[in-house]
Amino acid sequence: MHNLKQNAKQLIHPLVAIVLGLLAGAAAILVVGGSVTETFAEMWKGAFGNFYFFTNTLARSTPIILVGLGVAVAFRAGFLNMGSEGQMLLGALAASLTAIYMPGPVWIKIPVIFAVGMIVGGLYSAFASWLDTRFRMNLIITTLLLNYIAQYLTGYLVSYPFKDTTGSAALAQTQMVDKSLWLDKLFKGMSVHTGFIIAIAATLILYVFMKYTVSGYEIRSLGSNPRFAAYGGVKRGRLMLFSMLLSGAFAGLAGTVEVLGTQYRFLDGALSAPNYAFTGIMAAMLASSNPIGTALAAVLLAALQTGGMGVERNTDVPLEISSVIQAVLILFVTARISYSFIKRRKGGAASGSVS
Repeated sequence: MHNLKQNAKQLIHPLVAIVLGLLAGAAAILVVGGSVTETFAEMWKGAFGNFYFFTNTLARSTPIILVGLGVAVAFRAGFLNMGSEGQMLLGALAASLTAIYMPGPVWIKIPVIFAVGMIVGGLYSAFASWLDTRFRMNLIITTLLLNYIAQYLTGYLVSYPFKDTTGSAALAQTQMVDKSLWLDKLFKGMSVHTGFIIAIAATLILYVFMKYTVSGYEIRSLGSNPRFAAYGGVKRGRLMLFSMLLSGAFAGLAGTVEVLGTQYRFLDGALSAPNYAFTGIMAAMLASSNPIGTALAAVLLAALQTGGMGVERNTDVPLEISSVIQAVLILFVTARISYSFIKRRKGGAASGSVS
């Protein structure tokens, strides 16, 4: 009964955030002279109106789920990993180059491609944690700045040394991955692929890991009560490195899945333009870093984006309405997180502790 009440209490904040987001969207629709009911109906149709739109929403949610899971791991440990985009880009490029240049049969290449993408993303994330432990560099700042390094580095690599020069297109991209390595589509003629199954499996695995393993307990205890965790023998530096490594590995997996399931090559800007990383961060924050909640929030945010496209196609209301809703969601969630952080710091000061 206690767990049921606790879970119900955790649902209140996301539900309130969603309601406020929808109300803000309704206000914005009225401002531009649109019909609220018609716009929301078109948004629903654009996201779930038929099987084609539904699978488009699931396909768009796939990288968001994986990025969100990685962010959730770091958040639960008490670390703000804002570098998911850079980790995803480097993981995607590493996976692409492995798929293109590695010799061998498909059954060997596939697991190696996934492993390389996850390892590169994980190491890039772990580098930020090393900067924190070694030089006391603020993790939020370093992970944000490392995004720019990854963007420009990957852009340079696919513009010059690894650029596809076999075709007439002047795009900054690698060669196409061999078709034998592409992820299968779940339904013929639809965009959703087996990467979505991978994302759901990763969600369940992470949930079990966080809830039932010793390392998961240490991550949760460090994030909720660092002093108690230190008293219990949890070493912050070691656990920070592990959680950031795991967080970046999920982002690298997101990039790998997009390359093998959607893009079939690394194309400069193709993973940055849809804002998968930022949306994944939003999903994790909206779900309070619960893995299953993060996956559901990712589908919701993907639905807002695909539904917004439907609104722009069929009404005079601009696509940015969905961005307004998302902005209010993130504003409410960050306000709640900031309040909890300030409250915890005041509690520590009141008890005579130093923070």
